[in-house]
Amino acid sequence: MFNIGLTGGIGSGKSRVADLLAQWGASVVDTDEIARALTAAGGAAMPAIEREFGPGALTPDGALNRDWMRERAFADPQVRLRLEALLHPVIGQETERQAAAARGPYLVFVVPLLVESIARWRDRVDRICVVDCDPETQVARVRSRSGLTDSAIRRIMAAQAARASRLAVADDVINNDGATSPEQLRAQAKTLHDRWLALAAKTGRQAQGLAGTPE
Repeated sequence: MFNIGLTGGIGSGKSRVADLLAQWGASVVDTDEIARALTAAGGAAMPAIEREFGPGALTPDGALNRDWMRERAFADPQVRLRLEALLHPVIGQETERQAAAARGPYLVFVVPLLVESIARWRDRVDRICVVDCDPETQVARVRSRSGLTDSAIRRIMAAQAARASRLAVADDVINNDGATSPEQLRAQAKTLHDRWLALAAKTGRQAQGLAGTPE
């Protein structure tokens, strides 16, 4: 299957782009959604998280206490590494399970930290698409939806790959700055969707041709 890696900084709008692509028939595997499910109340990762970090890491209903964990992860990078060591293997397993079940014309992996793990993803996907916007727009969007302070948002941004690093690995870019209207965002996504459909079809024909080549 033809694979797209979709990424972007926090607040860039990559989830909206993924939703549009799904509406048009693409299969979407969202690693953020997988992580949220694993760390929800009753999530598969929660027993290991409680054992590693204690009851303070849980909300009263048993989900991951994100504020508690965020404060400690920013104060001590080792906390973040310990959490990643627990989560990344199970996220990877569920990602591959969902990918194997995908049946769309092409498959989109939504990976917020794709650039940070480029060694893994560069050979896993056929194209990398970056949803790009300026940092001030990122801050404004995240503030409006989350209630986090500007300083907390900027700390999250600082822990992600720099904007220039994301753009440097991009095969395709969708501009979603503050001045980008929903219609403009949709038009950019549709242009790429159509392009990827054509590439997926071409790749499929080439694969069929190779399969039919006598040894």
